[in-house]
Amino acid sequence: MAVGDVKSGLSSVNASAYLDIQPPSGEEWVIHNIFHESDVQLEFYDGTNALVFDTDTGAGVYAKYAFHVTNTRRVRVKNTATTPKLIGYDGVQSK
Repeated sequence: MAVGDVKSGLSSVNASAYLDIQPPSGEEWVIHNIFHESDVQLEFYDGTNALVFDTDTGAGVYAKYAFHVTNTRRVRVKNTATTPKLIGYDGVQSK
């Protein structure tokens, strides 16, 4: 993949589970939008430490952001609803 290529994903995430927005080693991404079907919690995560920086209830979108993620420091989205829900994202590769 090349710098500027679109990076996106859409997954069904079980209750209390996470969608990790994690590029492969050597790549860096800027995530612009995170979409969620129901309740979520956003975390900045390094594999050990989890910094919860936002929560939202109901369906929604974190639109027009610039979350910079690498293989070791990434954003993960926790489904805090009681049933599986869809969570998605899009952005671009920056390195």
